[in-house]
Amino acid sequence: MAEKDILGTASDGPVAAKWQVVRDMDANLIDKALVEAAYANPSLRALFPLVSHGSLQFSRCTRFPWSQDLPSIFPYDGERHFRVRRLHEPCGSGREQIGGPVTADEAVELVASHLPAGCGPALDGTPDDLESLSGVN
Repeated sequence: MAEKDILGTASDGPVAAKWQVVRDMDANLIDKALVEAAYANPSLRALFPLVSHGSLQFSRCTRFPWSQDLPSIFPYDGERHFRVRRLHEPCGSGREQIGGPVTADEAVELVASHLPAGCGPALDGTPDDLESLSGVN
């Protein structure tokens, strides 16, 4: 386990390493402009990035299973537009769709503005570790 500071947050190691992997991914896996826009945002750069089916997702922890409480960015039309969604909201709740179609920069701003209070930096651990830090049992 990476060395933790007194708040239990991960050292730059796992988060920075994962961002480097994502930034080095081939353009057919993830939109490069989207990745660079997200990386340029300090709030998102502090989170653990994940790529799946062309989407850019974020976790508050560095170990599986990832936290499922943050918005994700999905390709919209194949022409550099995106939609921002809460992936793990119940369908029909009215909360799953945050915005779109939007540009990469707009998508990043939407995600950053919809992060939970006190979110980040990512914890070197699992969602269970997040709960233990918050005092939730």
